[in-house]
Amino acid sequence: MDLRLSLKRKWFEMTAAGIKTEDYREINTYWIQRLSPVFSWDINKYPLKLNEYQDVLNKGSMKPKPFDHNIMTLGYPSHDQKERIIKFKHAGIEIGYGNPEWGAEPNKLYFIVKHGERVS
Repeated sequence: MDLRLSLKRKWFEMTAAGIKTEDYREINTYWIQRLSPVFSWDINKYPLKLNEYQDVLNKGSMKPKPFDHNIMTLGYPSHDQKERIIKFKHAGIEIGYGNPEWGAEPNKLYFIVKHGERVS
């Protein structure tokens, strides 16, 4: 199973150049349900602190889906627009603070999608 994420041009180009090695997604109900097949959480109703999120992720009550690859796209390309699609081995998902130079807001928690080796 592959995780497909669309990016704006700046982040796509940094990712393609090997500068940006992870991607950030907000911790909200949509992303919790998209990234985990078994965990349901209304984040607006029940906010957690960093160590509580990390405990939930590490102790297995929120197991990320077993993704094989991260497919990063520039916008929403068609399948024949290969120059707008990058594929990496999936290297895991963590919860933490992102790098503001890579688009994260300071002091905000994110799902951090890690990129492994570039496949194409």
